[in-house]
Amino acid sequence: MAATKNGAEWRRKEWRAGGVSWNSDMTGGAGASDPRTAGAVHVLATTDLHCNLLSHDYYANRPDPAIGLSRVATLIAQARARAAREGAAALLVDNGDGFLGAPLGDIQPGAAGPHPLVRAFQVLEYDAAGLGNHDFDFGLEALAEVLQDAPCPVLCSNLTAAQPGLRLPFAPAAVLERQIPTCLDLPPVRIGLLSVLPPQTLTWCRQVLAGQLQATGIVEAAAAQARQLKAQGCDLVLALAHTGLAAAGGESSENALEQLAALPDIDALVGGHTHLTLPDPQHTFAKPVVMPGAHGSHLGVIRLELEYTGNGWRPAGGSASLQPVAQQTQARAVQPLASEDPGLVRALAEDHARTLERMREPAGHSPVAMHSYFTFFAPDRGLALVGSAQAAAARLLLQGTAAEGLPLLSAAAPCKFGGRSGPFFYTDIAAGVLCNRNIADLQIFPNELRVILVSGAQLRDWLEMSAGLFNRILPGSSGRRLTDPHRAGHNFDVIFGLSYQIDLTRPPRFSAAGERLSPEACRIANLSWNGRPVAPDQRFAVAVNSYRASGGGRFRMLQAAEEQPVPPVRIRQAIRDYIAGRLPPEPLAEAPYPWRLAPVPGASAVAVTGPGAAEHMEELPAGLATPRGFSSSGFWELELQL
Repeated sequence: MAATKNGAEWRRKEWRAGGVSWNSDMTGGAGASDPRTAGAVHVLATTDLHCNLLSHDYYANRPDPAIGLSRVATLIAQARARAAREGAAALLVDNGDGFLGAPLGDIQPGAAGPHPLVRAFQVLEYDAAGLGNHDFDFGLEALAEVLQDAPCPVLCSNLTAAQPGLRLPFAPAAVLERQIPTCLDLPPVRIGLLSVLPPQTLTWCRQVLAGQLQATGIVEAAAAQARQLKAQGCDLVLALAHTGLAAAGGESSENALEQLAALPDIDALVGGHTHLTLPDPQHTFAKPVVMPGAHGSHLGVIRLELEYTGNGWRPAGGSASLQPVAQQTQARAVQPLASEDPGLVRALAEDHARTLERMREPAGHSPVAMHSYFTFFAPDRGLALVGSAQAAAARLLLQGTAAEGLPLLSAAAPCKFGGRSGPFFYTDIAAGVLCNRNIADLQIFPNELRVILVSGAQLRDWLEMSAGLFNRILPGSSGRRLTDPHRAGHNFDVIFGLSYQIDLTRPPRFSAAGERLSPEACRIANLSWNGRPVAPDQRFAVAVNSYRASGGGRFRMLQAAEEQPVPPVRIRQAIRDYIAGRLPPEPLAEAPYPWRLAPVPGASAVAVTGPGAAEHMEELPAGLATPRGFSSSGFWELELQL
């Protein structure tokens, strides 16, 4: 597949016009043959790249051998060569959430040429790409502009136009034809592709999509599209499913991979969205399913065995596997398993240089170091800076509005907290001059500032939902992990301007899906504002990011919150303006850190953090935390005295 712009335009016109047709490598013939003729197709897959296209950490300005499509590209070349040696056809696909995340993907006004991700897709000759929820963060017009240079069909099967005549920059499905190299006398294999993503995307991106799209449920849309593809004569159907495994007790509308795998017309699936890795020992499927992590950490490989019966090709078994780009050594260092692909590195060299230059631009000064190693059990100065900057910007925007007289609070959650991204995914900023890379380190997604109006009762439920991050810890217990690994750390909102404790002896009030588990459960204790208890009917204005204000994280109590219209401001810009003195000093910055864990008599718990925490242990009170050593996944464990 050529990577030239003219070639890409020709192909794009062909598949869009046909809706479901995309032909490639057709050399084929037809005719009767041995009813048991065997063949194979290898599907190579990436997902959730978040524009980590090179093996570089732009926040710390250093190489990162554990990530990067440039390393996956080497594995892709090896997998293609292996398929050729085995006489199998090969297909390279991506499963969405590729455009936004790392600074390399930030779209700059006046930038020339294709988006870096599209350039990478051209170089590596991707055959198809599905869309993820974050691909819509800047709206349809921005997505269409990025996709105009796409070298392959871009798909989404469960979002359709809500307005007559609206032309969408993606197709509902595609059909790829692949000739089996060892069966040149037989017809090519017809492979149908569909793509689904969380229907909540329309809620999370409601500010920029503005009623342009309508969504169908993941399973419903996939079942209908798969039936249609089979009816059109597809021998195989591959689902690019930007969805993961539902947490126990949670709803499945966002994460429906298991339900999709049960559909009879789907033969193999690529999962994503949750940044996990599949296959794993805990989950089994009746068909090949792969989820290749995130940020370019793995290549997913699905091997589909086929047989030709005279009525066409049909599945005859298959397998799924993962190929990591790196591994951890016993010394807790990251050992690369794949080198960077020189061709992709060269193709992205100018984008890389421009990004480094932009990240080096000075932005302000901090008198103290900021890091997120202790964010779940001790004050986080970086989070406090974000909260103060949001509040300072909101105060100006609220002048002259009906909400100006309300108490102003600011809600912020950590962006880098280890978790599924690994033991080195933490904010770590030295005191002194700050530059743009430090601002991006504090706020890795380009969210906008919002202001919502809530009652004291909604505020308490908001904090109860956040406190669901923690496991229940009973008096006298020890050895239990402090936080629940199934809960996302970016859903732990700290609300500045309040004062409260979190009582871990109580059960959580809400599930990870936002479902009320126990109305009587109350982890939030001594909730007060300005030294007085918060009343259920008290009214507050809260500065918050656009993800949370739009329903992200399933904070259902905020669905009824009134949004105060304010001009659009990126939170990164608010932080830059605040530390540069272009915003007035914020009173919330002078208040004590808003929360702490309530004492649990005789109990301790295990806190998981990154190895870099060792450089900051003096910040913790004496006797609070004792190092336990490293976990098998490279995290540093601390025994906390509660």
